[in-house]
Amino acid sequence: MQLQGDFHVHTNFCPHGASDNMEAYVQAAIKQGLEYITFTEHAPLPKGFIDPTPEQDSAMSWEDVEVYLHEATRLKEKYEDLITINAGFELDYIEGFEKELTAFIDSIGETAYYSILSIHMLKAPNGEYVCIDYSADEFKRITELFGSVDAVYQTYYLTMEKLLNTDFGNYRPDRIGHLTLIEKFSKLYTAKQAYTTEIINLLETIQAKGFELDANTAGFFKPYCGTCYPNATILQKAYQMNIPLVFGSDSHQAKDIARGSELLPDIETSLPRSIRQLI
Repeated sequence: MQLQGDFHVHTNFCPHGASDNMEAYVQAAIKQGLEYITFTEHAPLPKGFIDPTPEQDSAMSWEDVEVYLHEATRLKEKYEDLITINAGFELDYIEGFEKELTAFIDSIGETAYYSILSIHMLKAPNGEYVCIDYSADEFKRITELFGSVDAVYQTYYLTMEKLLNTDFGNYRPDRIGHLTLIEKFSKLYTAKQAYTTEIINLLETIQAKGFELDANTAGFFKPYCGTCYPNATILQKAYQMNIPLVFGSDSHQAKDIARGSELLPDIETSLPRSIRQLI
């Protein structure tokens, strides 16, 4: 597989990432011979929503949004002869905050085309919001809050279904991030069910609504996961369904740009639709 670019990349504006500046990521991408890099920093969480992580470090601050986009533009111009640079956001779908997310998407306009829709937060039965990928200890607490590992998985896939069926307006992002992120701690906390039917149903909706899928290699490097998001079997199924698969390292430090691309199954990844429209 000839890797053309990395389209899921974080930056120093991420509170839980490295301090590497955006230019370091660009230089790493150029060194690896990539033609494209798309920054997808965690968008600020909705005003009025309290970050449930212990460190409250899930997303960039509202104050940094313009600085981030301005820096991306500066780098785009500086390196235009060497690599194509774009910037969007990783947008958190949070049940109950759909209007706030849609309003943010409207506010960034065409920048949303370079963005990713993901789920990190779930609403628990008691109304509390939780972050499913923060830590193994926190995931254990979440399973106790929900009553079982399977109850967490069921809620995750139901929430993903809600995401796919939400109307995000004229600037809806096309890509769905790490479809099976819920499996990050699966070697420690294993679901009794495989959720194959639920995932196939999600793929059918993704196909019908014209979404792309993040072929995300970060899970290969998570000690309690060890596979990509989604796994090879699901990626193969999506590929057979002609769902575009877009490579993303989900890197949070410059040295991880393009990491794990050689570990993906034998499938072709696509350029994002936003990029294909430019060439």
